Amino acid sequence: MTPLSPATLHLCIDMQRLFSTEGPWPNPWMERVLPVVAEVAERVPERTVFTRFIPPFRPEDMPGTWRGYYERWREATREHLDPRLLELMPPLQRLVPPAVILDKPVYSAFAGHRLRDLVSERGIDTLLITGSETDMCVLATVLGAVDLGLRVVIVTDGVCSSSDEGHDSLLTLYSKRFRHQIETIESEILFAQWPAEEL
Repeated sequence: MTPLSPATLHLCIDMQRLFSTEGPWPNPWMERVLPVVAEVAERVPERTVFTRFIPPFRPEDMPGTWRGYYERWREATREHLDPRLLELMPPLQRLVPPAVILDKPVYSAFAGHRLRDLVSERGIDTLLITGSETDMCVLATVLGAVDLGLRVVIVTDGVCSSSDEGHDSLLTLYSKRFRHQIETIESEILFAQWPAEEL
């Protein structure tokens, strides 16, 4: 793998208490990948963006199929949800600032304009991706980045899903089907190739 560009942004997707074992959508792998995600963020906090998935207050606030989705998951709407569950996992929260938080109401971090504007303003050409879930919000965001022509590097042991099958399938898809546009790397190799001061 070629070295990361100096214009690399660490984009960490939805590592929130909402998806921990405390929340309505528990991801049992989150605790396992959290140390890797935290180490990446700690090395480059000023070049880290954390996204947060923010559900609507009630199902009626969302359009189309999202309304039915939240009728099924009404306990995850903000009308019923403990607002503390929307927070980042504690080891990540302490990095803000200088790390930045961007909230989003849907799967892709590129919905709306805020992330695209940030990428453009900072002259970013590469995204180093960690977060949750490999086959949901990470997938949607990665495809948005590919559409923009950004180099995408996924830290394989820094992403997780509540579906083992979905996680494994998507890592295969990323590395094979999208191999010309998406790269994957294990954190051990990442950290060995790029010490903290070079990331």
